[in-house]
Amino acid sequence: MSPAPELKATLTLPRTTFPMKANLPQNEPLRLAKWASLRMYEELRKTGAGRPTYILHDGPPYVNGPIHLGHALNKGLKDFVVKSKTMAGFDSPYVPGYDCHGLPIEIKVDEQLGRRKLEMPAPEVLDACRAYAQKYIDLQTAQFVRLGCFGRWDKPYKTMARDYEARTLEAFYGFLEKGFVYRGLKPVYWCTHDRTALAEAEVEYEMHTSPSIYVRYKMTSDPSLLDLTLIAQDVYTIIWTTTPWTLPASMAVAFHPDFEYVALQDTDGNIYIVAAALAASTKAACNLEDAQEVARFKGAALEGSTFQHPFLDRSILGVLATYVTADTGTGAVHTAPSHGADDFYTGQRYHLDATTRVDASGISTWIPRPGTGSLRRRLRARPSGRRTPSSLPCWRNTARCWPSGTWNIPIRTAGGATTRSSSGPRSSGSSTWNTRCEGPMARRPLFGS
Repeated sequence: MSPAPELKATLTLPRTTFPMKANLPQNEPLRLAKWASLRMYEELRKTGAGRPTYILHDGPPYVNGPIHLGHALNKGLKDFVVKSKTMAGFDSPYVPGYDCHGLPIEIKVDEQLGRRKLEMPAPEVLDACRAYAQKYIDLQTAQFVRLGCFGRWDKPYKTMARDYEARTLEAFYGFLEKGFVYRGLKPVYWCTHDRTALAEAEVEYEMHTSPSIYVRYKMTSDPSLLDLTLIAQDVYTIIWTTTPWTLPASMAVAFHPDFEYVALQDTDGNIYIVAAALAASTKAACNLEDAQEVARFKGAALEGSTFQHPFLDRSILGVLATYVTADTGTGAVHTAPSHGADDFYTGQRYHLDATTRVDASGISTWIPRPGTGSLRRRLRARPSGRRTPSSLPCWRNTARCWPSGTWNIPIRTAGGATTRSSSGPRSSGSSTWNTRCEGPMARRPLFGS
C-alpha cells in the first residue's frame, strides 16, 4: 500500500515567485531605481497627452529641515489623488515646489555665521540663506522620492528661483497698473528679539498672565448734549484694558452705537458713563457700589464727544465701533491706532494719528510732559481721592513669536505697498481679547484728573 500523499500536494494552490520575506529596506530602493530608469513619470505624461487634465495645486513645504510625519501624510494623500486620477483616464501631472523664504531660515543662518555676519555684505548673507535652503531642498526631494511619490522632482519650482521671483514681480506690476496697490500703513506684529515684522504663520497664541486696569477719561465736551441732567457736571467714562502699555498711544475711546449707556453719579458728585449691561460689574470693580443712574442714552450719542487723556496733554475723541462687546470691561474701549487692527481701521475712519512710537527693540518713545517725571512714575502716581479701580492678573490669548519664543510682541504700524484686503492684530482695548480675570483684587489708581 502506497503511503498517503502530503495534504499540501492534494491542493491546487497558485504558484508565485514572491519571496516569503518582503525585505523592504533592500527591495524598495531597487524598485524606485527601476521606476527612475524607466522614466515612469515621463512615460505617464506621454501616455496621458490629449486626455482631460486634472491639476493638483500643492502648497510648497518650508525648507528648514528634513520631512516629518506631517509631510509624509500630506504628500502620500496627494500622491494617491494624482495616481488615482491618472488611472481614471486623466492627464494628472504633479509639479512639486518649495518655500525658500522666511524668518526661521534667517535665524539658522545667523546662528551659523555668528559675528561674521556683521562684517559680511548683504549679498553674501543672502547667498548663505540660499545655500541653506538648497541643502534642505535636496534632502526633502530625496525623502519624498523615497516615499514613492511621482512628480517632476528633477525640476521643481522654488520661490527663490530667479525666474520665479521675476514672475512674482511681473504679477505685482500687473496689480500696480490696474490700481489695486497703494502705499500706506497697516498694523503688523513685531518681534523685538529679531527686530523684524512677523507673518501671521510666525505667530502662535498661548495663555499668558497680564495686568488689567480700569482708567477714567474726563469729558471735556458739553455733557448736556447727551442729557440735560448732566449740565455743569464732572463727567468721566471708564475704560478697561488688558494692555496698559498701549495707554500712551490712546487717541480715542470707542463706544458701540447700539448699546444703552448709563450715567452713574457717585456720592462725591462725579458721573461715570459705562454700558448699561456692564454697569453692575463696573461698579463692583471700581468701588462705585453707591453710584446711582441719573441718565441713559444710546452709544451713538457719544460720537464726537471729547475727553482728556488720563496722563498726557491730549484730547481724546469719542468714536463708534461695532467690535465693542458687552461681555467684559465697561463698554468703552480705549483705542490706540498704532497698536491693533481694529483700532487702526477705526483711526482711519476718524483720521486719528497712527504714528508708531515703539522702537525696534519694543521700547516706547513717548515723552511725558516737562516736570511730570518719568512715564513709569506718572503711571504709578496715586491721585487725590479714594476712588480706585481693581487691577487684576488676567489670563488671555497672547501673541508670541514662535521662531524666537519672544513673549508680548508689540503691534507696530508699518509702511509699504499692500493690497486692498489685509488682516492684522486685534484691538488694543479689552473687548476683542479672550480674557479671564481671577485672583484677589489689588487696588490701583484710577488715572485722570
